[in-house]
Amino acid sequence: MSPGRRFSDFAAAVARAAGKPATFAVSLVVIVLWAVSGPFFHYSDTWQLIINTGTTIVTFLMVFLIQNTQNRDGAAIQAKLDELIRASAAQNLYIGIEHLTEEELDSLRARCEARARASRAADAAEVAANEKAARAAESAVGH
Repeated sequence: MSPGRRFSDFAAAVARAAGKPATFAVSLVVIVLWAVSGPFFHYSDTWQLIINTGTTIVTFLMVFLIQNTQNRDGAAIQAKLDELIRASAAQNLYIGIEHLTEEELDSLRARCEARARASRAADAAEVAANEKAARAAESAVGH
């Protein structure tokens, strides 16, 4: 097994474990024990340094592990979406848009929103025309 695969598996396992209620409970117990131990250590600088150092180390390492997991998940989702676009009647120009700049994405999003508004307006006009035709048909049958 490659080192990259081992790290990915490790990062995924840690990310899963970090999100469990039991992990939160254990963290809470550690903090409560630390707080309760304050009077025994006279709230010394060392006592404070222990929690500061511990939380800093855990946070620092968790950032990298969770980012690794998020990057992998994002890439997998993107690949799935690209395949759905490729295999459907959707426009293939959307494949790979995750590589555009923020400005290019904003422009593309604005064009999509404009098309959606136009489509909703056309749908509303069609519904109104159908309702008008139905009323006309009812009044023609009624007379």
